[in-house]
Amino acid sequence: MVYFVGAGTGAADLITIRGMRLLEKADVIIYAGSLVNPQLLVYAEKECKIYDSSKLTLEEVIEIIKESEALNKNIVRLHTGEPSIYGAVREQMDELDKLGISYESCPGVSACFGAAASLNMEYTLPGISQSLIITRMEGKTKVPEKESIESFAAHQTSMAIYLSTGMLKELSEKLVNGGYSKNTPAALVYKATWPEEEVYICTIGTLYDTAKEHGITKTAIVLVGEVLTHQGYQKSRLYAADFSTEFRKAKGE
Repeated sequence: MVYFVGAGTGAADLITIRGMRLLEKADVIIYAGSLVNPQLLVYAEKECKIYDSSKLTLEEVIEIIKESEALNKNIVRLHTGEPSIYGAVREQMDELDKLGISYESCPGVSACFGAAASLNMEYTLPGISQSLIITRMEGKTKVPEKESIESFAAHQTSMAIYLSTGMLKELSEKLVNGGYSKNTPAALVYKATWPEEEVYICTIGTLYDTAKEHGITKTAIVLVGEVLTHQGYQKSRLYAADFSTEFRKAKGE
């Protein structure tokens, strides 16, 4: 059996309990060495075989899984964050389907949520934003034209932009062309929840200069939106005294 496990945002104690237990029971772990915190490997038994997938091709990863499965080993494929977001897991699952190898997924905490925790922020403040767009700039991996940064920026809602730190000047231009002002609040969060985390609040117009000043070229997420100011929002009706719910009657009723 193969378990695709989300490692979480970076901090070793932010993996799920289920994910931790799967690591403890693993005979083989294949982890994304360029992104996953190696401290997570302390949950593995000493006899566990560990492979760094940053040095492997897809075919080599599948071959390790195939050989380990033939020996009835418990296999964990440890991915950064939440595997369903930019995890390249489906292509692996398709290969396992061809081989008749069973697999399950264990979710993890994605970087945008680790970054939000570091900033003590809420993406969905009433009156400001009720949506979160998770996207990326086009790089080696193409982005469908209908999912351009400009088209998403037109919504003026909260955005979490992955895998784009090396293209911040272009990103800012696209956000502004899409409808945001240059003064729209933004945040650059480097290695969210890791011990070496760095957080910088800036604006769309100063994203590039902020990254350049602090030497940030990769492994950072960009957050955009008025929610970053924690101001001008409406309080939730759920907890209003004059609002009835299934569990509480409005005061005075």
